[in-house]
Order: sequence, then C-alpha cells, then structure tokens
Amino acid sequence: MTNTQATSAPAAPTRTAPAGPRRHGIGFWVTGLTFLLLMAFSTVPTPLYTLYVARDGYGPFTVTVIFAAYAVGVVASLFFVGHLSDRVGRRPLILLAAALEILAAVGFLVRDDLAGLLVARLVSGVGIGALTATATAYLAELDGARSRPAPGRAAVVATVANLGGLGLGPILSGLLAAQSAHPLVLPYALFAVVMVGLLVATLFVPETVLHRPGLRPYRPQRAAIGSEVRGRFVGGAIGAFTGFAVLGLFSSVAASFVRDELGQPSLIVAGAVAATPFLAGALGQSLLAASTQEVQLRWASVLIVAGPAALFGGVVLASTWLFVAGGLLAGGGAGLLFKAALGRTAALVPPEARAEALALVFLVAYTGLVVPVLAVGVGLVYLPAAAVLGVFVVLVALAGGWAASAMRRGRSGG
Repeated sequence: MTNTQATSAPAAPTRTAPAGPRRHGIGFWVTGLTFLLLMAFSTVPTPLYTLYVARDGYGPFTVTVIFAAYAVGVVASLFFVGHLSDRVGRRPLILLAAALEILAAVGFLVRDDLAGLLVARLVSGVGIGALTATATAYLAELDGARSRPAPGRAAVVATVANLGGLGLGPILSGLLAAQSAHPLVLPYALFAVVMVGLLVATLFVPETVLHRPGLRPYRPQRAAIGSEVRGRFVGGAIGAFTGFAVLGLFSSVAASFVRDELGQPSLIVAGAVAATPFLAGALGQSLLAASTQEVQLRWASVLIVAGPAALFGGVVLASTWLFVAGGLLAGGGAGLLFKAALGRTAALVPPEARAEALALVFLVAYTGLVVPVLAVGVGLVYLPAAAVLGVFVVLVALAGGWAASAMRRGRSGG
C-alpha cells in the first residue's frame, strides 16, 4: 500500500526507449493518474458501508468480513500475479488491473447483496495486487526514459498515487453519495466510466520491458527471509503489521464509528474521516523523505502512540475533531513504520533475495490488515465500542513503539 512496493518487483531484464521521450513523458502522467484513481476506487465502498448496514442490517463483524475479502484478494494477487510484469511487460499488468477494477465496479452495481459485495471486494483486491508494484516500477522506468528525468519524481508520484489514492477514494465517494438519490449507484458508475477511459489511455503508453526472458515454468512469488537475519527481521515485521492494522481499522469500521459513536450521519464526514490516515501516511513519507531512517523512526514511535490515544479520546469524549486528529497522527506513524520496515528488510538481504524477503513483509502487513480488524469486528458484537477501541489502541501503541525502537537499534528487541 505504499510506494516502496516497487522494490518487491524484480528488475526487468532489458529496457530501451525507442518510442521517444515525449511519449514516455505523457505516459508517465497517464500511468500516475491511472495508479491514483484505481487506488481511489479500492476505497470507494468505505463510507458506503453504513448504507449497506442500514439497508440490510449487517452487524460490525459482517462489515469487517467484507473488508477482509479485499485484503485476501490483494495478498493472493501479490503472490500469483504481481511479479509477472517482468515476464509479460508492465502495460499488460496495468491493463489487467484496470479491467479487474472495472469488473468490480460492475459487480457492485449489479449484485449488492452480501455475496455480491464479497466477490466485488475480492476482485478489487486482486486488481490492486497486480497494480501496485507494477505501476511503481513503470513510473520509474517511464520517467527515466524522458529527456529530463528528475531524481525522486517517480517515487513522489508513486507515494501520492498509492496512499493518496487510498485517501481520495472515501472523500470522492462520500461527496458523490451525499449528493445523489442513488448513493449506492453513482460512485461506482462514475468510477467505472473513468476507469474505462484510463484503460483506453493506457493502451497508448509505451512499454518499458522490451526484451523479456524466454518461457520459464510459472511459479508464484516466494516469501522468505534468511535464517541468519531472521531475528533482526522481527522488528520490521511487527512494524508493518502494526501500521496496516491502523489503516485497516479505518478502512473497515471508521464510518460506523463516526455515525454510531460520534453521532455524525453525514457521508461526507464519514469519507473525510476514513481518508485521514492514508493522506497523513502519504504526507508523512513525503515530508520526511530526506530525513534519516533514525529520524523517521523517532517520529513514527511518537505518532503511533499519540495517534491511537487521540482516537480513543475522540470516541470517549464524542469529539469528531479529536478522532480525526488521531487518525492523522496514527496514519502518519503507520506510513513511516511501514516505509522503515521495507527499507530495513531490503538492507538485511542481498539483492538476489530481496524480492522474496519483501514479499514476506507484505504477507505480514496484510495479515495485520485482516486479523486485527476481524478481532475488532468480533469485539464490537459483545463489548462497547470504547472498550474495543481502547484495547486496540493500547496494543497498537505497545507494538508500534517497540517495533520502531527495535528497528532503531538494528535488532529485534531488547
């Protein structure tokens, strides 16, 4: 879910740029926009969950299961599809991702019962898993083929497109739904039309992987870490798990918290609140990009404690602003933790083992996206929201603070 996912994709064998720097420059921005809006579509349902709950009577656990279907799709796609762009090219994987997101949008429109929602979220997750690493690598290669490539530009655009897109989706969805007589139709229909346009535009973006290896037996992306560095890997793994747990909480149940605990029925408010941690994660990574990892981890250790504490205070005091501030702080901490986890892992292993090691980080991270959120959903069935959130934020603060400290020390703990 961050721009650093590019490092999980092995480098393409050979690249050239015969299409001309101008076409690559246009293709760079087309790909950046496609990346942004496909990521945005993946969070369009976030503020709409309250409407499904009100219409069909779903409980909190059902909502978290629907969200978990998306995460399962992402994980499966990362292992079985995401690494194929080195073999078949970047553009085919972007086209596949766009087609799957369009299919998911159609699924939301034609079948909005529980089974339909689960399938649509699963398909959307598969599309995002095919997109993230491929699009980030594509941006770097397209920018490198321009007449005036800018150091760091591709990384900044990828950061904004990835986490920024995840934050943009709930905002646009809430705005569209609030203004429509058909709030469960308009957001999906409009995004479907836009994504068709993006798919067509991508057909004209130059391919950057031009000389591909011959046919080889297919195998999924491996996820592994060498035994000699396994102990030092633990801190980064827990950091990734914790960061995604924070982002997952907002994606799945923030809209319900805003409506039920804070008394804010507005879909616009729900969308804006759900967007806060993603936008903060993108902003934090961008603002501290030039800082050392030591500085970034110090900020992460502060934010990952202060943010959840503010979230809890917002629920207990029924303060929307405190809840939003908590989301901003927690999202900033989560983004920095995950960025550090990827950087730390990449530094622990040799280049030839990097993809497999980073794949393991993603596996742990997406476990954090699913398991804690499902646990929160179960807790909400039996306990008051304040009690459930209180336990969640204490565990996040402890795990995130420990992980940041462990990564700063360069070992797994102690």
